[in-house]
Amino acid sequence: MKLYPAIDLRGGQAVRLYQGDYDQMTIYNADPAAQAREFIAAGAKYLHVVDLDGAKDDTTANMTTIAAIAKQGGLFIEVGGGIRDEARIEQYLSLGVGRCILGTIAVKDFDFTARMAQKYGPKIAVGVDMRDGLVAVNGWKEVTPEPGVAFCRRCAEAGVQAIIATDISRDGTMQGTNMDLYRELLQISGLEITASGGIARMEELAELQAMGCHAAILGKSIYTGAIDLKQAVALYQE
Repeated sequence: MKLYPAIDLRGGQAVRLYQGDYDQMTIYNADPAAQAREFIAAGAKYLHVVDLDGAKDDTTANMTTIAAIAKQGGLFIEVGGGIRDEARIEQYLSLGVGRCILGTIAVKDFDFTARMAQKYGPKIAVGVDMRDGLVAVNGWKEVTPEPGVAFCRRCAEAGVQAIIATDISRDGTMQGTNMDLYRELLQISGLEITASGGIARMEELAELQAMGCHAAILGKSIYTGAIDLKQAVALYQE
């Protein structure tokens, strides 16, 4: 299983939100590039980056920070947050980012997402954020009527290869991740599933690995020390 420590960017700093609430934000590192180096030192090979400003306001305020992280090397980086056109995909890939995550645009313009998935293949993932089982968009502020699992099936049928699924109610809460959701998503053929949101214990990583999850994203758990990244990498990273 691939382990992706997470850096959420706001105003050029590494932060974490509670249940996606921009008003409940904790700053963990004012230097995200230094944070990435700490992850490398712990043995990480992968990095999950979210531009929270991009997701909320469709800006590229954190582009220079992401470029600095990518320039350091040593990590396969996936980036999400505010990627809503092909120009931004190209911009990130040119910086050395390995994969772009389409979120809101995947729901708002599904045809575009299908085209990008077919054109860029594994360099595109769809981030499916769910609140009470329904897809949420626009920085999690707007909940759509479409069930998340049904949307993931639709993505698979359109050629999307990778889904990053987040249960918003668990994100940043340290209350454990939604195992039932991932069991259901893993029944969809042709999709690599990444578990995101609420993973708080090593035992959860063991369970996700056992059920065949492609990857897991670790955020607050590694910043608070609930999960030791170096130990998690040694035990569970492929």
